[in-house]
Amino acid sequence: MKQWRDTRRLGKWIAVSLLVGLAISLLWGVWSLQRQQALAQEVIRLHVIAASDSDADQALKLQVRDAVLAQATDWLAGTTDRDEAEDILRTHLAELRDTAQATVQLQGCEDVVEAWLTPESYPTRDYGAFALPGGEYLSLRIIIGEGAGHNWWCVVFPPLCTTAAAGDMEEAARDAGLSEDDVALITRSDEGYTLKFKSIELWEQWTAGWKK
Repeated sequence: MKQWRDTRRLGKWIAVSLLVGLAISLLWGVWSLQRQQALAQEVIRLHVIAASDSDADQALKLQVRDAVLAQATDWLAGTTDRDEAEDILRTHLAELRDTAQATVQLQGCEDVVEAWLTPESYPTRDYGAFALPGGEYLSLRIIIGEGAGHNWWCVVFPPLCTTAAAGDMEEAARDAGLSEDDVALITRSDEGYTLKFKSIELWEQWTAGWKK
């Protein structure tokens, strides 16, 4: 009888421990997702998709990337607010498409280029000098031809991709209004960034299952 009571008591403790663990996981997942969503309100991603995976099309994708980034960076110079940056990009969206199209044509390619400014879901991405957690971000999406090739992701606002190589990426992030916590998170000086990024991915996968 005593053994049965001990086993029952142990079972209750295990159940309670599991429930506590689940509650902590839920709270951590919600908190991590809120961090990602707050960060997403401060940045605009760039997504360039090649026509195919041929060497020529992949090289062309990078040329389009450079041309679009250069033009967008000029227009966004001095901008410190994401909403303002969005307005500028929407105003010049047709010109950005034309720049990409001209870049393609200069290489003797007849593929049609399309451009949108639209929300997109991104995986966690490490760019070397900084990293961004997966989730939904506003995205400048450039598609070349059929868009059947590998893509290229980065950030058009703040100009993290163009400033990272110059060594002033953190300053650009702060100038664009990112908090010190967000700067620490994306530059990986936040020691818990790996766990936080993973928590966001797991939470997204979990909630995606609920929506099906």
